Amino acid sequence: MLINKMLYVIKKDLSALEEGLQAEVHSDVPLITEMGRHLIAAGGKRLRPALYFLAARSDKNYNIKHALPLAITIELIHMASLVHDDVLDNAMTRRGVPTANARWGNNISILGGDFLFARAFALIAGMGYDQRILVRLASVICGLSEGEIHQNELHYKIRTESQYNDAIAKKTADFIAASCEIGGIVAGLSPKETDALYSFGKNLGMAFQVTDDILDLISNDKKLGKPAGNDILQGIITLPVLRALNTAAEKDELYCLITNKDITREQVQRAVEIVRQSDGIAYARAAVEKYIENAKNDIPASLPHTIRESFWKVADYVIKRDF
Repeated sequence: MLINKMLYVIKKDLSALEEGLQAEVHSDVPLITEMGRHLIAAGGKRLRPALYFLAARSDKNYNIKHALPLAITIELIHMASLVHDDVLDNAMTRRGVPTANARWGNNISILGGDFLFARAFALIAGMGYDQRILVRLASVICGLSEGEIHQNELHYKIRTESQYNDAIAKKTADFIAASCEIGGIVAGLSPKETDALYSFGKNLGMAFQVTDDILDLISNDKKLGKPAGNDILQGIITLPVLRALNTAAEKDELYCLITNKDITREQVQRAVEIVRQSDGIAYARAAVEKYIENAKNDIPASLPHTIRESFWKVADYVIKRDF
């Protein structure tokens, strides 16, 4: 995991997270355990729990035993949401390996995702965590569902940039923001500091998702772990494409391609080519740079130096990553 290698300060925390995940996906039903272990083995950046750990370590009396259950909960919620996403998108691969639905079908995958959601909250029930944390996590899950439903309604339809921003906030940024905020609450930081951490996470999450949308257009299957141009194939209109619809010389052709529910792989590649030849990628990159600038400005000056530096490294990673 790149995050593990990059952030030495939470290396032990992330190792404990992996062990905890293995324990929590265990079920008396062997198929559920098999699915859970498959999802863990597929890897991932562990970005959300990493940010949570960083914020939680702002507490000079940091206690891994107290902090760990919430980190596991955060990652279980993320894993569950991805399982459900893959069912909705009919995705066959993620991170270069078969999705749960590709291996076990949609019905089992949905139930498996439900199990992970339930396990996440069961893990922290009765542990005495601040009530704000439970409220925030519930809000995140509601937002994930709302975002997916809204996005599904707009498949193969042109949305405004404002609608795009709202969608990626619910899909990605709000969860990353909550992870930072929750870590601050666990650390006993002031409301001003936890609000700043939430804002940092929100800007970082927006940058993360826009970068994902750029990579879908410029990267290759091997790096992405899924087919390039997949968003267009699924009818998801992202920021670079929205920009190209306004500025590309072939914008009329692009419009016809991306609103066609029967678009072929060859037509997807043509649409990608049009976007690449426009200023859509550059426009989206500029948005990422602004989000990262705002995120760095949000990092509370009161945090320990090593924690501030680590948050800064994560921001740099997001803007430079190529997968």
